[in-house]
Amino acid sequence: MFLSLRSYSQFISINRQTLNNSPFLMNLIPFPRNCSILPRRCPRSHSFCTKSLVQSHQDAFPLSGLEDALMGYITGKKKATELAHLIWQRIVQKGDYVVDATCGNGYDTLALLKMVADESGKGRVYGMDIQSCALKNTSSLLDESLNTNERELVELFHLCHSRMEDVISEGIFLRLVVFNLGYLPGGDKAIITVPEKTSQALESACRLMGPGGLISVMVYVGHPGGREEYETIQSFASGLPSESWVCCKFEMLNRPLAPVLVLLFKK
Repeated sequence: MFLSLRSYSQFISINRQTLNNSPFLMNLIPFPRNCSILPRRCPRSHSFCTKSLVQSHQDAFPLSGLEDALMGYITGKKKATELAHLIWQRIVQKGDYVVDATCGNGYDTLALLKMVADESGKGRVYGMDIQSCALKNTSSLLDESLNTNERELVELFHLCHSRMEDVISEGIFLRLVVFNLGYLPGGDKAIITVPEKTSQALESACRLMGPGGLISVMVYVGHPGGREEYETIQSFASGLPSESWVCCKFEMLNRPLAPVLVLLFKK
């Protein structure tokens, strides 16, 4: 998808100073620091002018899939989960340590492993879930999708996400912690994540997070207790110091039951 500079700024109203002061936004939106103003005059050949401007724009804004996902989300064609995965890819590097705090059926766990695993056997995913059936589903998916060496890079724990610090060794700093809250798809809807435990898990994630790391929270508000959990997360994020954290969210305003993606980036 090609966006002109003007249309790009209409969708993302962030000025130059804001971008320079926010490493999180600079990481997500590859805006060049020395972007030149478009020339007032173009060569006589209109086709040449168009091609040169398009090429310069593509060089300045390399498409990584994130722009497409963002526009897809804005136009209602892509889910917040798809946007989240592409954001994770911009944060995570091979060899990083990451946590899937709520494994569910294992799809996020598998995606994270693909992002961090390298040929030398570095990188690790710590997966957690309070339900044994969720861990069983996750383990089955990993066994089917990974080779033996990759599978060894994933550790699964039958624990509540609030006990995250129990499974991370001292001295390890995380690059990414992801939460997919609510209930297990296809499972017992009466078993849900709750505000108190999620707040404790977020506190743990903040303590374990290294500079340049991200906490990604997918919040579902359509079930009983979901709205209260969302408000707890908003309150938690709003209270983090702006000197060391950048917090934002993606929310559909006219779709009150749509999931909300909350992102907490550590500077």
